[in-house]
Amino acid sequence: MDVRSPERATRPPIAGTELVAIGGLGALALAFVLAPDGVEDGPILCPFRRLTGLPCPGCGLTRSWVYLAHGRWEDAFAAHPFGIVAVLAVVALVAVVVLARVRGRRPPNLNTLARLRWVQVILGAWLAFAAVRLVLAL
Repeated sequence: MDVRSPERATRPPIAGTELVAIGGLGALALAFVLAPDGVEDGPILCPFRRLTGLPCPGCGLTRSWVYLAHGRWEDAFAAHPFGIVAVLAVVALVAVVVLARVRGRRPPNLNTLARLRWVQVILGAWLAFAAVRLVLAL
């Protein structure tokens, strides 16, 4: 005998993909709240950079997102060229999650998305960029 309510039985549980989409949406919202003139002078929050003084693969993404949110495209690209790609990825992920939920389906698994060839190419390019930037910073 199933003691779950009918409402609970038809709604799939929250997937990891949805948590990532929610986090990304929150980060995008924060980018609109932060002032672009203040992001260059803020504290260094990256643990890797604080320990080594070198940029990690994500260093500059926050600044890039803030600049993008305020229409400063050139500054966004200069802060981190993959910031634009990351924003587009978050927007696409949110759209996929919302569409899946509207259709009453479970969103795709993050592992499934990570196996897509074009996602692997973008991640590879991002890591190659990070490696070159790291070597140049030495």
